[in-house]
Amino acid sequence: MNICEATSFRIRELCKLKNLSGYAVSYRAGMPESTFKSILKGQSRNPGIVNINKIAEGLGVTIREFYNSDIFDNLEPDDE
Repeated sequence: MNICEATSFRIRELCKLKNLSGYAVSYRAGMPESTFKSILKGQSRNPGIVNINKIAEGLGVTIREFYNSDIFDNLEPDDE
């Protein structure tokens, strides 16, 4: 799993845990839903820490809590 896939997985995991829809998270994050969906679908090759931080805030977690998951251990390198 690469970083984009792991990020998408973690967002979905936290949405389910917090019982939040993608729309609710993007609204709470103050970002366009299209940007959120692009990150969620793995279409954004480099979503950037600013966007991930906004999503974390929309999920009601800190950036540290967002990345505090075994899913981010042993990631495969991204194909460039």
